[in-house]
Formats: sequence, C-alpha cells, structure tokens
Amino acid sequence: MIESVPPFVPVLLAAAIAAVAPRKVGHAVGFLATAGVAVGALLVPDGTLIAGQLFGFETVLYQVDDFSRLMGLIFGLIGAAAVLYSYSSEADGKQTAAALGYVGTSLGAVFAGDWLTLVFFWELMAVTSTLLVWYYGGRAVRTGFRYALAHGIGGTIVLGAVVWQYVEVGSFLFSEATGIVGPVAPVLMAVGIGVNVGFIGLHTWLPDTYPSPHIAASVFLCVYTTKTGVYAMFRAFPEGHLWIAYMGGAMAVFGASMALLQEDMRRLLSYHIISQVGYMVAGVGITTELATAGAFGHVFNHILYKALLFMSIGVVIYRTGIEDITEVGGLWKVMPLTFISYLFGAAAISGVPGFNGFVSKGIVIAEAHHMHNINVVPESIPFVGTDLLWWLLIIGGIGTFMSFIKLGYYVFFHGPASIDPDDAKVGQAAPMLAVGSLCLAFGLLPGVLFELLPYTDVVTAEYTTYTVPHVAEGIALGVAGFVGFFSLKNVLSRLTWIPDVDRVLNPAVFYGGRALVVAVTETWAAVDRVAVAVASGALRVGSDPQHYAYATAKRLPGIEAEARPNGGRPGTIDLQVSMGTSVFLIVMTLLGALAVLLL
Repeated sequence: MIESVPPFVPVLLAAAIAAVAPRKVGHAVGFLATAGVAVGALLVPDGTLIAGQLFGFETVLYQVDDFSRLMGLIFGLIGAAAVLYSYSSEADGKQTAAALGYVGTSLGAVFAGDWLTLVFFWELMAVTSTLLVWYYGGRAVRTGFRYALAHGIGGTIVLGAVVWQYVEVGSFLFSEATGIVGPVAPVLMAVGIGVNVGFIGLHTWLPDTYPSPHIAASVFLCVYTTKTGVYAMFRAFPEGHLWIAYMGGAMAVFGASMALLQEDMRRLLSYHIISQVGYMVAGVGITTELATAGAFGHVFNHILYKALLFMSIGVVIYRTGIEDITEVGGLWKVMPLTFISYLFGAAAISGVPGFNGFVSKGIVIAEAHHMHNINVVPESIPFVGTDLLWWLLIIGGIGTFMSFIKLGYYVFFHGPASIDPDDAKVGQAAPMLAVGSLCLAFGLLPGVLFELLPYTDVVTAEYTTYTVPHVAEGIALGVAGFVGFFSLKNVLSRLTWIPDVDRVLNPAVFYGGRALVVAVTETWAAVDRVAVAVASGALRVGSDPQHYAYATAKRLPGIEAEARPNGGRPGTIDLQVSMGTSVFLIVMTLLGALAVLLL
C-alpha cells in the first residue's frame, strides 16, 4: 500500500484540509502527513516505480532510489518540525496550507522519474512558494513579485532545456540518458537550475525574499527550493562538471562574504544559504561518488541546521519585534533555550567537530583537495590550480565561522540586555531542541548518517570522519574565524553600506517593468482608438452612403456634384432595412455567387 501512494498526495491533501479546517486540526493533519512521509521514505522498497502519462508522454510519477529516498526523508522530517513551529508561532491555517502545498510540490519534484514530471512540479513549487511569501502582505508582496519573476524566468529556461532533451533523446525518462545531453540543453539546464540554487548573479531573489514573510514561512522557504535545485543539478549532471564545481566554490566565498556585511538577521542567514549550497554544488560538480555522497550529506545536514537557525532567530524576532542585530544584545540570559538552539545551529553550520556539518562539509573539502589525483582538472586550464577549489571552500569555511560569531555576539552577548523578552514557547522550543539534537547526533555518530546516504559502501570504505588532520582543520577554521571577526569587527561595522547587485537590479526591474507595461497598454490604446474610429466611420458611411459620396465628390477637383434635396438629408426613396434583413440579403447574395461558381 505504501508504495502505491506518491508522498506528495497526503501532503497536498493535508494542505487542502488546513485551508478550511480549524487551525488546530489543520496543523495536526499537516504534522501527521509530513511525519508520515519521513517514515514512508524509510520503509518504501527501493526501485518502487509508478509509470503513467502526462500530456500524452510516457512519464514516471513516482520513483524511489537512494537519492529520492534521502530527499523524501529530510523533507518530511523538517516539514513536521516546521508545522509544529508554525502552530506555536501563530501562523494561521491558510499560511500553513500554502506551506504544505510548497512541501508537497517539492516532494513531487524529487520523487519524479522523468524530466517532464519534474518540471511540472518545479513550476508548481514556484507558485506555492510565491503564495506563501505573498500571504504575509506588507513588503512581502513586492519581494514576492520579484521572487515570482525570477523563478518564472528560471523555470522557463529549465523547460526549454527539457524540450531540447526530448529532441535529442526522444524521451523524458531519466533512464533513457545519462543526465542532460546535447549542445544546448546542458547550458540551459545549468542556468535554469542556477536560479534555484543561487548561482552568483542569479541569487538576488534569495536574500531579498526570505527576510520578508512570517518567521514560520522563512523556515519552510530556507529548506525546499534550493535543495530541490541541488537534487535537480545532480540529475542533470550525474557525472559532474568542472565549472559547476568552481561555481560552488565561488558561491561558498561570496555568500559568506556578503553575510558578514549584513545587519538584518534573516538576510544574514539567507546569504549563508548561498554559501552552504555552494558546498553542495561543488560536491555535485566533482566527479567522484564520494563527493556526490558528501554533497547529498550536506543537503541533509544543511536542512537540519539551517531550519534550526531560522527557527532560533525567528523566536528572537517574534519576542522582540526587532530584526536588526545592532538593536538587541545580551539575550542569552533572558532567552537561554533560544540561545542553546542557536548555538547548536551555529556550531553545525560552521563545521565544529562533533556536529553534523563537520561530517558532510569535511567530505566535500577532502574531495576538493584530492581533485588533482583523480584527473578532474585538465592541465590545459590556466590559473585553475589543483587546490583552487579547496582554497575557496576553506575561505568560505572561515567566513562562515566569522558570520555566526558575529550574529551570536551581537544578538546574545553584545552589551547588557536592554529588553526582557520571554523565551521560546514550548511549541517552538520542542522542534528546535529536537532538530538541534539531531545535528549533534549525526555529528557524533557519522556512521548513522552514512547509512542514509547514496554510495554508502564507498563512503564507509574511503572516508573516516574523525582523523587528526580533519579535526585539526576544523579547529583551525574556528580559530581563524574567531580571530578574524574580532580583529575586523569595527571595520566590518563600517562596511555594511556595500551593496549587492539587487540595489541596481530591483529598481531596474521595477521601473523597466513599469515602462514596458505603460508602453504596451498605450500602444494597445492607440490601436484601439484607430480601430474604433475606422469602425465608427464605416458605420456612418453605411448608414447614409449618398451623403458621404456627395461630400467626397464635392472635394475632388474638376467634378461638380449635384446637391441632394432636403439639405442632403435622406428622402423617402432611400432604402432602410433592419440588421436581420441585411444579413439575410448578404447571405443570399453569397449563396447565389457560390451557386454560379459551382455550376
């Protein structure tokens, strides 16, 4: 029975119930549905497949392998925690319904067995997440429009790649080709998916959108879109690609660097999504199975600690109403549960030994260091040294430590507590502490995580987490981050004015879009005016042709027109008939002409 029901079905049904049921009932149903997906992902047999047709093409609606199973497990697990958090954070049923719709469509994408089904749910994922952003109102409406525009463009490019793939292969099925093939489709797919994962230059929607909606909505948003993008990137490039790997390294540095300049708490966290997704993209780009396993391990771990960080900071915002880190401080004494949750999330994302981020990030960094041994980097490529990617990931790691030392310092330590907010509610603290415990458990027991990953045998045979060099590297990154932040703290506080490209891009899109709308509407209005004038003139001429024939002839040189009696008004000999009679006469005339032609 469990293998015959795709996991998106119960979650979308729960979304429909949450939209109309009492708030408590809707959240309870949503929790059970998402938790059930997590359990089902562990129990459903490998190789489960539901084939069908979509728009007349052969498709696979539901396919289970090691990759989709891992995604379903973590999507369901964190979805359940986020629903509990939403309920205690006063999210209403309709907002949680939109969130569950977002979860359901994401599940549809990662369990798809073909490109057509994936892109179908990909577009629905963009719609449901936009609705989740919009629902909060206020500034989220404008950021939601920009979000929708970015994902509309990205989704269109992905669809174009899928069409090219069909032309090349003759099928949408994953099983018919090794990833995306041909000269055009891979480029389109990399760019289209690049929007979702936050490639540099295509990333502005992310820090623009995630700080604007309800705090509980941000918990959902930080999980699904970018990680579904990483999954799709692997499906498109299962054998990796050098430039995808280096884009991942650049993302790791860029995201961490921009995060260091932020004073908005959720905007800082949002830039670190870009940075951490960079490690995943780098792992997909490196060609080894171990790197791929590390990338998916980092997907799993990142979802845990990033959701935990958004929940912890969300409680601070919920209790204080403040989003600027410079306006709070000393909260660790008055909000101890929230502080402990934040500490677990910050340690995990930074890669502190003993936490889950150290495990998966370590695999990707180690494989980047060994790229020259596996002939990934051609010698013909200038400047791209054998350890460049490794250095990018290391610098990104130092920036991560610095960012979360900064966020924790200003929110929880800097100065005495000038306000005395309550700590997290029980319903907020429970999912936070549960997720934090998982971050610690998977860090202390990496073998448990390895059992969930694809290529488990490769990981267990080729990688040992707790070796002296690995632990020393993690400690060295932490020390460098600590020294770096406190030595540059004053300098960083004076550099918060440095803009991202959205400072130019957002106004350009707004005013450019408005100009385009005005141009189109004004052009249409001018065409409409001309059409109305022509039609009106034709109606006037048709109602009194003799008068207009006389007026026209009178204007022609050398022609003297004879004036009509009665001042040009129609006389009794003018023929005036009804519209019905006119239509009848025209039809009969056409039928007569047709008869003559046929005879």
